[in-house]
Parts: sequence; structure tokens; C-alpha cells
Amino acid sequence: MNKAVKSLDPVHEDAMSLQDLPALNAALNSLAFILLLIGYRFIKRGQKKAHRNTMVSATVVSSLFLTSYLTYHFHFGHKVFPELGWIKTLYLSILIPHILLAVLILPLILLTFFWAFKGNWAKHRAIARITFPLWIFVSVTGVVIYFFLKLFYL
Repeated sequence: MNKAVKSLDPVHEDAMSLQDLPALNAALNSLAFILLLIGYRFIKRGQKKAHRNTMVSATVVSSLFLTSYLTYHFHFGHKVFPELGWIKTLYLSILIPHILLAVLILPLILLTFFWAFKGNWAKHRAIARITFPLWIFVSVTGVVIYFFLKLFYL
């Protein structure tokens, strides 16, 4: 097959597949983490419009992550980490709080956005002080979990 035709082939071996979604998820979590830090820096400098735009971007990236994550697990289910002694214990000690806080973070993000949208800055700041570190934790541990799975399972 010539190169011009091969590059248009949607099932070409270089095309992304559902099995590539964990790597995409890690990239999206990493990008969300970076955007969160940038957004934090903007608000600390009083750059409210830049903060708003960056936090909206972090939310979009996290939404893309959630869509990709759910798509992957819909098709492949969950995986049981192999029995590797203390490595599995370490993995589970990261995974369990990650899962619990990942469930909690979505309503917190929505509530934080709600108060910003309403212009109630006191309530926005109060909830953001909780949302921000938890969102950072969930983003970072999501990437760590990916690397555990990549090293020991995938």
C-alpha cells in the first residue's frame, strides 16, 4: 500500500485505539495539574480573568479525562493489580484515597464554579480552598496510578 493511501486508512496501526486511553488519561491528568497550578498563580497575582480562563480550561481537560476514563472502563472493565507484596500495598494506599476523593471532587468543582458564576466570591474562595488541594491530589495520584499500572501490569 502506498504511503498516501496508508495515511488515510482509519484502522492503520498508528491510529489511536481504546487501549491507548490510559496514556491519554495520564496526559490529561498531567495537563489538568499544570493548569491548576497556573490558575492558582494567576489568582495569587490578582489576575482574575487569566485565573478564570485557566480554571475553565482545567475543568474542560478534566471533563475530557472523565469521558475518556469512563469510555475505557466501559469497554475493558477494571483490572486487578497483581500480587506483588509491598508494591501492591503501596499501590492500594494511593488508589483508595484517589478513588474516594475523585468521587468527591466532581461536586466540589461544580460548587466552586457555581459560586464563581454567581459572583459570590466569599463562598467561592471558601470552597476553592478545599477543592484546589483535593483536585491537585486527584490529578497527581491519577498519573502515579497510571505509572504503577504501566510498570507492573499493562
